[in-house]
Amino acid sequence: MTEAAPHPSVEPHDGPRLRRLSPEGRQAQIAELVLNAGSVSAQELAEAFGVSVMTIHRDLDELQRQGVLRKARGAATAQPSGTFESNVEYRAKANIDAKRMIAQYACRHVEPGMSLILDDSTTALQMLPHLAELTPLTVATNYLTALNELARMRDIRVIALGGQYDVHHDSYLGTVCVDTIRSLRFDAAFLSTSAVREGHAFHQEDRIVAVKREMVEVVGRAHLLIDHSKLARSAMHRLLPIRRFESVIVDAGTSDSALATLREHDVRVDVAGPAEH
Repeated sequence: MTEAAPHPSVEPHDGPRLRRLSPEGRQAQIAELVLNAGSVSAQELAEAFGVSVMTIHRDLDELQRQGVLRKARGAATAQPSGTFESNVEYRAKANIDAKRMIAQYACRHVEPGMSLILDDSTTALQMLPHLAELTPLTVATNYLTALNELARMRDIRVIALGGQYDVHHDSYLGTVCVDTIRSLRFDAAFLSTSAVREGHAFHQEDRIVAVKREMVEVVGRAHLLIDHSKLARSAMHRLLPIRRFESVIVDAGTSDSALATLREHDVRVDVAGPAEH
């Protein structure tokens, strides 16, 4: 009997090992494959792991329950939808060059001595290497990865915005986080979000919206950092009108028509990168 071909993301010599995995081990490997590939069909996964499609669907149901991925049209995907925000591991890799460009540009709005608040976005995270050159600073965030990196930097006073830890976002959320933000004041905030449509920023989760809104409320100036992919998406919960931000910073992959649409809403739009618009 000919052995089924593995998924392209799996090396051929991995086949026997994958077939010996426990359900928990198989689910962990499925999650890794989907987070790396973005989307994989249930049939491909069944062939790669040597199990039935029904077994794969049970695995995907569990991973969807955990918020790692979602099922869509017979496939597993890490990509966002109007109600599903991608896992932080996937977001950290997606459009990374654009995010780095945007983050570097955003640091033009930072001067030594300022107090900043950063959200749990993987775009704002890319500001950290540049902030090290703008010290002294006070930086607050609810993003655990950012807190760990900031704690290793010299001349940066770090404020942890606590709350209930959420592994899907690698951040602290909930009323404790909101109340902590509300008790403080900062010079500037740098945020991202999942989608921008019709002059408003949107996000899939209302608890994320609550935290981001409070961040904007407690600063002198707030900047919205969005790569071009977010201008073609939709999400369920309205965050804020984009005119509420001091500026919207996009990457050079943003089309001229998308830039024109953004600028219709009485907001400064800056393009990060080599392209001129």
